Amino acid sequence: MANIAQKSVDTLKEAILSSIEKAKASGALADAPTPDFIIEVPADRKNGDLATNAAMVCARAFKTAPRSIAQAIVDNLSTDGTYIERCEIAGPGFINFFLNKSYYADVVKTIESEKDSYGRASYGEGKRILVEFVSANPTGPMHIGNARGGALGDCLASVLQTAGYDVKREFYVNDAGNQIEKFKTSLEVRYLQIYDNTIEMPEDAYQGADITAHAEAFNKLYGDKYVNVPSQERKQALCDYALPINIANLKKDLQKYRIEYDNWFLESSLHNSGAVKDIIEKLKASGHTYYQDNALWFKTTDFGDDKDRVLLRANGVPTYLVPDIAYHYNKLVTRGFDTAIDILGADHHGYIPRIKASMEALGVDSNRLDIIIMQMVRLIKDGDVYKLSKRSGKAVTLSTLIEEVPVDAARFLFNMREANTQMDFDIDLAVTEDSQNPVYYVQYAHARICSIIKALESDGITPRECTDEELALLSAPEEKELINHLAGYTNEIIAAAKDYDPTKVTRYVLQLAALFHKFYNACRVKGDNEGLTQARLNLCIAAKIVIKNVLTMLKINAPESM
Repeated sequence: MANIAQKSVDTLKEAILSSIEKAKASGALADAPTPDFIIEVPADRKNGDLATNAAMVCARAFKTAPRSIAQAIVDNLSTDGTYIERCEIAGPGFINFFLNKSYYADVVKTIESEKDSYGRASYGEGKRILVEFVSANPTGPMHIGNARGGALGDCLASVLQTAGYDVKREFYVNDAGNQIEKFKTSLEVRYLQIYDNTIEMPEDAYQGADITAHAEAFNKLYGDKYVNVPSQERKQALCDYALPINIANLKKDLQKYRIEYDNWFLESSLHNSGAVKDIIEKLKASGHTYYQDNALWFKTTDFGDDKDRVLLRANGVPTYLVPDIAYHYNKLVTRGFDTAIDILGADHHGYIPRIKASMEALGVDSNRLDIIIMQMVRLIKDGDVYKLSKRSGKAVTLSTLIEEVPVDAARFLFNMREANTQMDFDIDLAVTEDSQNPVYYVQYAHARICSIIKALESDGITPRECTDEELALLSAPEEKELINHLAGYTNEIIAAAKDYDPTKVTRYVLQLAALFHKFYNACRVKGDNEGLTQARLNLCIAAKIVIKNVLTMLKINAPESM
């Protein structure tokens, strides 16, 4: 897809390099290698639309004052084939460039021709990425942290897709290990309590109402059939009943949240396939394991971890780390993804060095594994903090949240803060229908443009393709500011993909809405000049297209009326 903003930078860079070579040939500059330089958008566009530090970074190589180098560049600069109208030397040697009218016309025309494809990039073309997110234990309902992780992971996957990557979304189901054993015990006690209320629930068991509900439903089906059987048989029967229900509920809640996974990967499949045993043998063969007190240890300290980790306990049972290693090996080697991204809660911070160490020990480049740590969420309502406690059964679940808060608002607001920052989620703000609510503000901008188009159509003014001369009439500061922002959308997608940071896109569209309102308030769309009216109408449509593209990418509605 066309990226006019990048094209303006690339053609200008070629022109600057060409002018430096001309200056060298004429003797105005020393014949030395040209250092790399940058072209960027100045903080204040009154100083120019683009600026370069070329003269500054070349001073040492050319043994010449930066301002003299800048003058030599300007004297030899040909702007043919670029979008540059003029340039100025500023300060000690910066060169500022101003874009011509054809640039602004081309931006509007490009958006209108590409429509819902505008913003898509080929940055990640040919690369396969697996994004694993939420992966909540299937032992109970998802909590507010999973709501943040879900919005973050799904929107990040969408950003990566828009940047050109081949992306798959995955949920890792922990249907084996200690959490499942605790789940079985909790179900067993609640079931037995139906027949003997003197039986006490262990303190570290799951205390939630959902466990009791499962036990009661199981009892309605089977009665006392499992009261007098061996404990292991009873536990397994309860788990076989309750776990599929929990997983189905996870899928249902996530679908309501507009998250569809490409794959639900079962931890048990790693045990059943022999992958867990196989990974232990591979680690032994790596030379980074040893036995101590009959347990098998992994020398993660060889790779910078603060201490070594147990792989096999003295009783021969693998620790939780082993299936996790097998799972990541499966992602990067067995299935051959170029990159695997995990989105994990803050309590998993210590997990990073040991899992990366395991990849290195297995001969896999650990840089292919990226782990995003997500900080805690505080839920605020009526000015008070909700107390979250999974064991007390008073956790605010994802299901409860999206009953109270529109999905549009939840997905947008959870992507307003970077993953590594703590977040307060204000329910009152999320349901507010005014400009204080960020998603409402953006949606209102889209609806407002739709309303403008309808109002003009009722006056007999329908959009048509504009000539370059008509689009050149878009010269007011508010018009140029809006067009410049629209031009930067593709680069914003690429930046968000590079940094794994979808908040860049929510901030981008918020600013876009603000710039549109600013333009609309300053520039009357319908006027006496038919050409200018059409140009402004075209600009409105371009803004509408980009707002909708962002919201659609984030799986947020773009209403036509509000």
